[in-house]
Amino acid sequence: MKILFISSGNNQFGISPIVFNQGESLKQNKIEVAYLTVKGKGLFGYLKNVPRIRSKTKTNNYDLIHAHYSLSALAATLSFPKIPLVVSLMGTDSKMNLFWRTIIKLCYILFWQKVIVKSKEMTDNLKLNKAVVIPNGVRFEKFDFIKKEEAKIKLGLDINKRYILFLSNPSRYEKNYKLAETAVNLINDNSVELLAVFNKEHSDVVNYLYAADVLLITSLWEGSPNAVKEAMVCNLQVVSTVVGDVKWLFGNEPGHYLASFDPTDVVAKIKSALIFSEKYGHTNGRKRILELGLDSKTVAKKIINVYKEVLNISA
Repeated sequence: MKILFISSGNNQFGISPIVFNQGESLKQNKIEVAYLTVKGKGLFGYLKNVPRIRSKTKTNNYDLIHAHYSLSALAATLSFPKIPLVVSLMGTDSKMNLFWRTIIKLCYILFWQKVIVKSKEMTDNLKLNKAVVIPNGVRFEKFDFIKKEEAKIKLGLDINKRYILFLSNPSRYEKNYKLAETAVNLINDNSVELLAVFNKEHSDVVNYLYAADVLLITSLWEGSPNAVKEAMVCNLQVVSTVVGDVKWLFGNEPGHYLASFDPTDVVAKIKSALIFSEKYGHTNGRKRILELGLDSKTVAKKIINVYKEVLNISA
């Protein structure tokens, strides 16, 4: 099976690590995956890539296109490919304006053979009743355990400080950095520091997860946040607002705390997570993610089954 992945290439490192990791996990299942990254800002920036997509699909014998995010999917749609198109929508797609959600719904009905979303909440928000819910998986092999002190030394962090990790660009509105900043300031403890980490190589991100005491998610919305899943694979304590599928990810596993958008509640949950860290050292989040079938190998098999259904290939 030969698949063309289409996604944004505007990331600092080119292709999004989430998309790339998914493609590589498919390759491990003997699926041939090629990547085409779309470069350009906004709708018209994406549409300029339509000729490239058309040329790529005409000159290569792909069985199927898998587009990630709605803008990439629209560019792929307007290239009028003669092969099936599967689309993965992410959390940001479910919060687009009414015009854009209407475009998504029309393409879903008329052009896209299958749509994958990251959470049930996305299905409800976009009213895509036949969409398949498949959260992104985590490549466990990228998370070899290292001690907290060792990770701090690698990153040049103070081994005596406790770090609250904010794993996103503070300038992104939906990540709600202001709430994180307000809450940590209210703790009023010089040994506790908020650490905003973004635009880093994934290997560095892994080190930050092992160096931190708590991952803090204060987002206004999410799909199925990979930061949460990766933190859980590192057995790191997590405090998160109730967004996307976070409540399902946490289940009843100790060391994971749901918070409201009230700064005092976020403070209380951070303090609880720090106490848990001091008392137990780590959570059993890795086991929880494995039990949920969110390792990349299991997720890859689910995606392949979608491809087989679209291509009418028996399992």
